Amino acid sequence: MLSQNHLHVSLLYIVLLTGTKYGCGGGGCGACTVMVSKYDQLNNRVLHYTVNACLQPICTLHGAAVVTVEGIGSTKTKLHPVQERIAKAHGSQCGFCTPGMVMSMYTLLRNKPHPTMEDIREALGGNLCRCTGYRPIIDGFKTFCDVSNAFNLFPQASCLIQRKNDCVLNKYLIPCQISEELFHMDNVLPLDPSQDLIFPPELMIMGKKRACGSLCFQGDRLKLISPVDLTNLLELKTEYPEAPVVVGNTTIGINLLLCHLLFVIYLLCVHVHAGVSMGAVCTLSSLKEEMERAVREMEAERTRGYQALLQTLQCLAGKQIRNMATIGGNILSANPKYDLNSVLAALDCTLQVMSKGTWEFVSAFRQAQRREFAFSIVNAGMKVLFREGTNIVESLNIYYGGVGPTLVKVGRTCQKLVGRSWGEDLLADACRLLEEEVELSDSAHGGKVEYRKTLTTSFFFKFYMQVLQELRERDVNVCLLPLEYLSALKPFKNEVPQGHHSFQLVSNAQSSQDPVGHPMMHQAAFHQATGEAQYYDDIPAVQGELFVFMVTSTRAHAKIINIDPSEALGMTGVVTFLSAGDVPGQNRRMLFNNPEELFAEEEVSCVGQIIGAVVAESREQARRAAQMVKVTYQDLLPVFFTIEEAIQHQSFFDPKRKLERGDVDKAFETVDQILEDEIYLGGQEHFYMETQGLIAVPKGENGELELFVASQHSAYTQEVVGITLGIDSNKITCHVRRLGGAFGGKVMKIASLSAITATAAVKTGRPVRCVLERGDDMLITSGRHPFLGKYKVGYNNDGTIMAADITYYSNGGCTLNESLIMEKALLHMDNGYKIPNLRGRGLVCKTYLPSYTAFRGFGGPQGLMVMESVLHEVAVKCGLPPQKVREINMYREEECYTHHKQLFSPRDMLRCWDECLDKAGYHDRLQAIQQFNTSNRWKKRGISAVPMKFGVGFSKGFFNQGAALVNIYKDGSVLVAHGGTEMGQGINTKALQIASRILKVPMSSIHIKETCTGNVPNAAPSAASFGTDAVGMAVKDACEKLMRRLKPFMENHPKYTWQQWTVITAMARFTALILGTSRSQVGYPNAVTVWVSRGPHTDMDWENSEGPAYYYFTFGACCSEVEIDCLTGDHKNLRTDIVMDVGRSLNPALDIGQIEGGFVQGIGLYTIEELQFSLEGVLMTRGPSQYKIPALCDVPPQFNVHLLANAQNPHAIYRSKGIGEPPVFLASTIFFAIKEAVAAARRERGLGDSFPLSSPATAERIRMACEDQFTEMAPSPKKGTFKPWSINI
Repeated sequence: MLSQNHLHVSLLYIVLLTGTKYGCGGGGCGACTVMVSKYDQLNNRVLHYTVNACLQPICTLHGAAVVTVEGIGSTKTKLHPVQERIAKAHGSQCGFCTPGMVMSMYTLLRNKPHPTMEDIREALGGNLCRCTGYRPIIDGFKTFCDVSNAFNLFPQASCLIQRKNDCVLNKYLIPCQISEELFHMDNVLPLDPSQDLIFPPELMIMGKKRACGSLCFQGDRLKLISPVDLTNLLELKTEYPEAPVVVGNTTIGINLLLCHLLFVIYLLCVHVHAGVSMGAVCTLSSLKEEMERAVREMEAERTRGYQALLQTLQCLAGKQIRNMATIGGNILSANPKYDLNSVLAALDCTLQVMSKGTWEFVSAFRQAQRREFAFSIVNAGMKVLFREGTNIVESLNIYYGGVGPTLVKVGRTCQKLVGRSWGEDLLADACRLLEEEVELSDSAHGGKVEYRKTLTTSFFFKFYMQVLQELRERDVNVCLLPLEYLSALKPFKNEVPQGHHSFQLVSNAQSSQDPVGHPMMHQAAFHQATGEAQYYDDIPAVQGELFVFMVTSTRAHAKIINIDPSEALGMTGVVTFLSAGDVPGQNRRMLFNNPEELFAEEEVSCVGQIIGAVVAESREQARRAAQMVKVTYQDLLPVFFTIEEAIQHQSFFDPKRKLERGDVDKAFETVDQILEDEIYLGGQEHFYMETQGLIAVPKGENGELELFVASQHSAYTQEVVGITLGIDSNKITCHVRRLGGAFGGKVMKIASLSAITATAAVKTGRPVRCVLERGDDMLITSGRHPFLGKYKVGYNNDGTIMAADITYYSNGGCTLNESLIMEKALLHMDNGYKIPNLRGRGLVCKTYLPSYTAFRGFGGPQGLMVMESVLHEVAVKCGLPPQKVREINMYREEECYTHHKQLFSPRDMLRCWDECLDKAGYHDRLQAIQQFNTSNRWKKRGISAVPMKFGVGFSKGFFNQGAALVNIYKDGSVLVAHGGTEMGQGINTKALQIASRILKVPMSSIHIKETCTGNVPNAAPSAASFGTDAVGMAVKDACEKLMRRLKPFMENHPKYTWQQWTVITAMARFTALILGTSRSQVGYPNAVTVWVSRGPHTDMDWENSEGPAYYYFTFGACCSEVEIDCLTGDHKNLRTDIVMDVGRSLNPALDIGQIEGGFVQGIGLYTIEELQFSLEGVLMTRGPSQYKIPALCDVPPQFNVHLLANAQNPHAIYRSKGIGEPPVFLASTIFFAIKEAVAAARRERGLGDSFPLSSPATAERIRMACEDQFTEMAPSPKKGTFKPWSINI
């Protein structure tokens, strides 16, 4: 057990409790959250706290009780209220993060049965969700709050609103009922703390006994010793001087492969009246509690340092990490990104009340990529002492983290400022001295050099203003701080998202038994909340199972000279090594007329390309052995990674696409103004919570093989495996129960992993499991394409755009893969705007990076973003509000043609736009923002609204088909199988609703079978927002055929029940078999398989720039408001309002969930998520500690989503619309609102409104765009004079 000594390993493979998920292995996602309970001998009580199982060493749990999600409730017995409420509130989509969310909330309730909203926010701060957008999770959990503690406790509960839409197009509408209730609290289980699990009495007895000696845990590779006290620890440290001392294990983590490790289990917390002393092994959570206690009980004057520490601790990691990490570990790790060190250093490493006769002012500052649960880019701790009644500096301490290899004390600066008056002269000299003393080379580790330098002076300026303000409050004669500066002293407050939601109720004429159109709970929500929902890695080990681990290239472009696996093959447990020569079929296949290799044979073309694979008895053995495979390379030229370099080398994939409407060149001759500009959009990692993988099981007979695989396109996986093995597809069966998130990332790349794993299974004759580690997943599978949009725009002075010539460049990586997303970018380049002369070119750059692949939106968000940038810049040049320029250029006629000559009506897009501006109170808020910006110098706000026209379906018509198999059994139960993949979007739930409507049986009588190529062959991928359209129509047709066959029996026996009808049809079939009558004559409805291709034909003629590329368009509009801190670049999303046309929603709860989740994923795309590559093409952001997706703190506190009423769509199932992809783009409103806020700051400084801002609009880019005296002190070095730390791909 100690060879794999972490708790999640034991839970999954030894105890076989699969509810605790493995998402990242580094404590960065919260999927593996469990509750640990220990007896606290000092305070004579049982402590309950959350931990990350992926970091928790088993040996530290001696004497502790561990509770997993399975232990608190089950669908087989009884749900816990936490499990029930997150499910009923629609807080579980893919479900992979749900058990972790449940355990965080459960632990909070064990400690505090009546929590506040702030308690909930803190408890969930260490849990990430990639699907929901967090709001529904909060909605479910806030029901545990006292009404007095919760604000807007049931924002969605209320009412039916009888209204007539007051849109300008209301002639098309009819009065309708609108509901704001997505779920209700009727008949929910009450929280009863008396029913909670008790702490085991035997552990209580053990805990009350003082330990007599140290504990020693001995394994094959590890020796783990737990000392009984400090004296014992010192003795052991003398005996094992090289052994690290580990407490929380949050730094060493899963890399504990040394032979001697010391584990200090017990902590010591001592209260001292003069201050607070904490033992080195005290956890950060305990420290936070002590600081809060001190602030409550002591005079404010004596708690300056405590308040500074609290400010830092509130943003430091998640709750689970704070429960494990310690003060001593934080200090001794000497990591400059650890925020605590700079504050402790400024306080002279002690927390004590200073002697009488002096005034003390202490502050802590940090700026991170994400406000919470992220390492800081730069942090600072500052303390100044004045003689009471004066502004003369008696002592000054300033420490910075993140501007050097260790903590940096600016001693010279502090020394020269002692004895000076606290005023403007001191500020000017301090900034100059800091600039001189803080040395950061242009090639410094971590990059962002100019930004980090700017933060050092910006932080001091904040400290200066804070101290100045407090001195004035004490009547000291210092210079007056302007009122418009004061807001800079208030840090952004993290809040939980609240929202209002509305949707149209079904007609009163609809049967009460018909579930279509109602906000039904996700079909698997209860199972996901209890941990019973099974994902591929939850499947119990098959007898004789092996593990495979990939060997990947460490060079970007090189010839493979030799592959030597001999050392790896000699290691314990290693069974075999695979490379290109082991492939029984084809190692190379063609994809879109471009070659794709399974294993690199002669050359590698990116870092992360798969060269071979090690197969071993255990996961850990395979991982270690893969590191021992030696590959000899000969570097090749050229090597380049960026779009700009690809343009220089003219390195592009074919085909190169072009669309054109009108005469662009002629139009440029007649316009008032011409603008040429560009915008860069960075890529994005999928960061699905469940990493890619599968289990391949050879059946032995006839070469059959079963794959239990995480795939959005099981038919393609089946095809690739068949090509690789050289066997027919009919011998390969792919099973897909559900995916823990996918977002397009599990369409293509999983097929290659499946083929390698299948090759291993065939070669060894044993089952083989492949589970990618998070870092390897990010390295191998890649993500969304980076884009560069260059445009030339001709417009008139009134803002009317007459011509636009746009060239799109995408970074495709080393192979084409799914870089045909360029076609979708071009097809969406007009968005909702009628530009009479429009030309777009699309070029996919071939570089030496891992090939980019499909991602939610499939090029749409990039194509739309470039056009919105065009509109925004034209508005700036014309001196007009962007909203007005957008309205001037919108499609308006009832019948319009896109730039590729597809007919559509923009009516519902215009309705979305008008309703969005109205519901958002856009015009009133715009005036309020202008007033705010006038009154605040260092904080600025911005607001932006955009419309959206998004094509749904595949432009390649053959993909637009669905298949379903429906069986009716004689007991009346119904089994449905279809070709779609459930990955959180609710396709199974909607299929149940549709089948229930047609068959007129309750949803509880219908079961959805796993997706299986043996049941439904040759299915299209679940992608392009088209899954429900295709599958739903197939289920509908199959059920209708069955009902037609049942009709004679139902008419002959009108008083029979459903079950009786199914029985007599079974009897009729049996009689027919005896008499020799064919089944078709009898019409027995036992099973129907249906393939459906619905809607207009889709196809594109790229030569003539025309064709119906999509079945229909989903429309929407969004308005967002943000506030930025001009001194740090931090921003807060204040409010978002979305109005979305989803046709007649099949399930408003699921659709609103998709809208919110897509929007929050878009927040990451446009503002937070930043991929960084080294100069050698190595991905450096390979896990949650380096790569940040949106957390709870990033969701707008006011998040309102409304479904457009009276919307129709004749081209899809029950007039609904696909909704999975479109909402991602709406988050561009956050980007443009940020740009408006930055422009306000620049105008105040006499700078131009037009300035470059690339996406994502990170804190660094925001701060450096707000040019001021502090950014001028950190000028950018000239290109070619230094070696940058990372490259902009």
